[in-house]
Amino acid sequence: MTHVTKTAATTTETVETGAGTARITWHAAKKARLVLAVSHGAGGGIEARDLQALAEALPAHGVTVARVEQPWRVAGKKLAPAPKTLDTGWRGVWPALAKSGLPVISGGRSAGARVACRTATELGAHAVLALSFPLHPPGKPEKSRADELLGAGVPTLVVQGGNDPFGKPGEFPAGEYRLVEVPYADHGFAVPKRAEISQDEAVAVITDAVVGWAGSLG
Repeated sequence: MTHVTKTAATTTETVETGAGTARITWHAAKKARLVLAVSHGAGGGIEARDLQALAEALPAHGVTVARVEQPWRVAGKKLAPAPKTLDTGWRGVWPALAKSGLPVISGGRSAGARVACRTATELGAHAVLALSFPLHPPGKPEKSRADELLGAGVPTLVVQGGNDPFGKPGEFPAGEYRLVEVPYADHGFAVPKRAEISQDEAVAVITDAVVGWAGSLG
């Protein structure tokens, strides 16, 4: 069961999943060749700076962007549920994401990136976009989640802040993925005022990387 609401620039759709009601905000490309579906992390929503920037930038390059709110966020809860529940929510929205017949890039930031990696092969994702992949909890590098990233099984782009406490770029293992560093940026891609790049330049690193990578996908 879905419900669709349209505005001038976007379309909002609610989707019933096994974990509750999810919500998709669509940013359509005029001549779309891909869909990029991105979900939020465990502590934030689709208003995150990277997700907003991608929604604004990608449609001009033939990529429709779908920002997905997991059921726990739609329900107004402050804490994310267990990973398996997040996976259930993502599986539930996938038919709506894939209904156009276009290839779907499965993506997300932080916890959303983990979900995308864990479910990519099962759902038939064309590729994975992992923004701020939480390689390990802060200060606990021994609790690595590298197996999720390495197990995605499809072309994968990781965009990681140079100062991300959940895993700096140099901590990532070798593997079949591409990694782009956002200099000085933390887990939310915020850069300090003393950094050699501005906040706008940091966001441009993200959008430029994703535009170029999406253009290279067959």
